[in-house]
Amino acid sequence: MWGGRFAAQPADAMQAINASIDIDKRLWREDIEGSKAHAAMLAAQGIITAEDNAAIQAGLDQIAAEIVDGTFQFSAALEDIHLNIEARLTERIGEAGKRLHTARSRNDQVATDFKLWTMRASREAADGLRVLQKALLQQAEAHADWIMPGFTHLQTAQPITLGHHLLAYVTMLERDRVRIIGGALEAAWECPLGAAALAGTGYKIDRDATAHALGFHAPASNSLDAVGSRDFALAALSNLAISITHLSRLAEEIVLWTSPQFGFARLSDAWSTGSSIMPQKRNPDAAELIRAKAARVGADFSALNAIVQKLPLAYAKDLQEDKTLTFSAFDGFALSVTAMIGMIETMRFNRENMRASAARGYSTATDLADWLVRELHVPFREAHEITGKIVRIAEDSGVAELGLLPLSDFQAVDPRIGEAARALLTVEKSVESRDSYGGTAPQRVREQAERWKEMFK
Repeated sequence: MWGGRFAAQPADAMQAINASIDIDKRLWREDIEGSKAHAAMLAAQGIITAEDNAAIQAGLDQIAAEIVDGTFQFSAALEDIHLNIEARLTERIGEAGKRLHTARSRNDQVATDFKLWTMRASREAADGLRVLQKALLQQAEAHADWIMPGFTHLQTAQPITLGHHLLAYVTMLERDRVRIIGGALEAAWECPLGAAALAGTGYKIDRDATAHALGFHAPASNSLDAVGSRDFALAALSNLAISITHLSRLAEEIVLWTSPQFGFARLSDAWSTGSSIMPQKRNPDAAELIRAKAARVGADFSALNAIVQKLPLAYAKDLQEDKTLTFSAFDGFALSVTAMIGMIETMRFNRENMRASAARGYSTATDLADWLVRELHVPFREAHEITGKIVRIAEDSGVAELGLLPLSDFQAVDPRIGEAARALLTVEKSVESRDSYGGTAPQRVREQAERWKEMFK
């Protein structure tokens, strides 16, 4: 490609560090799509002939078929997907293939291809999250009234329902979908094609035509920004990093819940692994690997940000690494979502263990404080102190649940406390009472489940 300027071949190490075909060949669909739109525009503008355009269109279709059926020969000597396709096109159709690169550069070409790929991958990522949301929703609806402990600081706080807990992740993932789709729409706004190397082109091209043909809203308004910016990829990776953080939190809970110490849930054989030495083991490896994938996706974002932040305008070869990092992040994210769907769909929960755990740790103490406020009009801070004293009595007496403490112990702290108050101190009564909007009460969980089902329609 550089024979007109260079007399010698590049060094082997230079060839190795410079070639990107092993990575960017994944852009072949987008490259062919962009080239077809570009050729059609050149013909419409009279820059190339209709005959050349027809040959280019047919040749690109044939190359796409070769890539799909595995007969296309990728060459590292041609560096990247753009030159590989262009060289093959020229082999197939002759002189017309050499005219395709008129009025464009690899700089605007790769920026366009990469944007198109990121937009598509973002939509696919959002679609995967929707499938996971539906799996979580199905489990939440089936366990709307199953009681489990709610935690703060990983200490028993208040009883909640499993359905409520699972719907929290449905809600998180919806925000993730909005961010991911929004990032795809943002990337779709401006089309780099036609910016050429950095300064635009002297050819009378129609950038609106190529932008609209490729699904963008408009052509990029500044040629330097068009070829030199990768904030669309940074936004995409940032959104993935946030979302996979949510997956990692759920994965951590799966690790805890499936341990014998918790005993809240059991993974299916399809999503468990064993030990090479301990026959009894059922390891939640998929959940653990999602935690690790979350770290890698975050690292991909950080690495790309570090690459971009030191670059002067416009294009520099550093940006060749953008695709390695972006592909890695999307691949890790997609695999994590698939694994999480499989685990959630097949997970089985232990109602008795969850209920027993929820009852321990004096989880209904807040209900007693609320009763004192509601029925006796005690200021909450005073009610908090009264309840704390009763909890200490239960703890010193070895009584595991407040509701099992003799009424006389309650009345030793405050004689106004009667049997009606003590009867409220069960985990069932506690979750039923939390019926404010967004609360854990089973009826509220079912309402939210219906709301989500309507939204998904």
